Parts: sequence; C-alpha cells; structure tokens
Amino acid sequence: MSSAHVLQALCLLMVFSTASAQHGYMHDTGEEWVNTWRQGFNFQCPHGEVLVAIRSYFSEKEGSDRLWNFECQRTPYDWGEPNECWWDDINRAGLEWSSVCTNNGLVAGVQSKYFEAVLDREWQFYCCRYARRCPYSCWKTNDVPEYLKEEGEMVVPSYGYFIRGAQTTFSGVLRDRQWKYILCRMTDFDCQFENF
Repeated sequence: MSSAHVLQALCLLMVFSTASAQHGYMHDTGEEWVNTWRQGFNFQCPHGEVLVAIRSYFSEKEGSDRLWNFECQRTPYDWGEPNECWWDDINRAGLEWSSVCTNNGLVAGVQSKYFEAVLDREWQFYCCRYARRCPYSCWKTNDVPEYLKEEGEMVVPSYGYFIRGAQTTFSGVLRDRQWKYILCRMTDFDCQFENF
C-alpha cells in the first residue's frame, strides 16, 4: 500500500470518527438538539454542573413536537461535589405540571418521552443536592415561549441563580406547552432546613 493510500485512508477515518463523535441532532435551524422529532431523550449535565439554559423549536407538522437544547455550567467551586442526585417526580402527557427538586436540589438534567396519542411529552427532572445549601430569593420566569407554537429560550439571568424546577401548562387545542422556570439563589453556608 502506498503512502498516498495510507494518507487517504487516515483522512477518511478522521472524517468518519469526527462525525460519529458529534452528539445531538442537527435540524435546519443550524443548532444542535438533544432529540429528534417524536423521540424520547435523556439529558444529564456533566457531574458537578447544573442546567443554565434551555432552548426549544416547535413544529406542528412534526406531531406538534419540539426539539430541545440544554446548556450546563459548573456550580461554585466552594460547593464541592453534589452529595446526591436523583430523578424527581414525573408528569403525565397532556396534563399541567409543577415540579421543584425535592431536598433543596437543583436541576441537572431532563428526560422526556413523546406520546403520539396526545401529541405531548411526559417530563422528569434530574436533581442534585450540594451539601446543605438552601434556596432563597426564588422567582418564576415569564412564560417560555411567550406565545404557544413559538421558539422558546430561557437563560439564567446571572451567575448565582439556579433552576430549581418549573411549572408548565398544556394547551389541548394548540398541542403545545408554556413553561415558567423556578430560579433561586442558594445560601453560601450550610443551613438546617431539609426542604425549603
């Protein structure tokens, strides 16, 4: 085998390994998504990180479904590693849902399954707890998306705020959801409360 053939084979190998190493699904929006239309997904931030941004793109022709994208960020260094992580409450497709991570946890992942019969998804948050930190100064965002069937985006407004959960409503007529994310600051000291 000549060196030109070896070089060509190595180039092809690099192209295929790069393509297979990319995670997510590219849609014509130019953004990488964690799911494809009408498919379930399980997204978890790397250990020691939590969700800080959520994006979605709606398509009525694709079963009134959304593509989803998430971004994570490392928690403050002095918090150390999470003490424990778990999958919290699950909602049922077609129903309203309100969920805040139990045990003072923060949202570090999301899993979802699509149900064709109701053209909706069920949802579940992956939560992680850090030492005995407690939430304070909590508030809900405005509706995301602002109007049903629009693209949605929520980015934590500044470092030091964290997603604790969400409240979501479902329109049975338009077959879409709006979300209000629950954002909180966390104490810099250990507190005595189990769930605040």
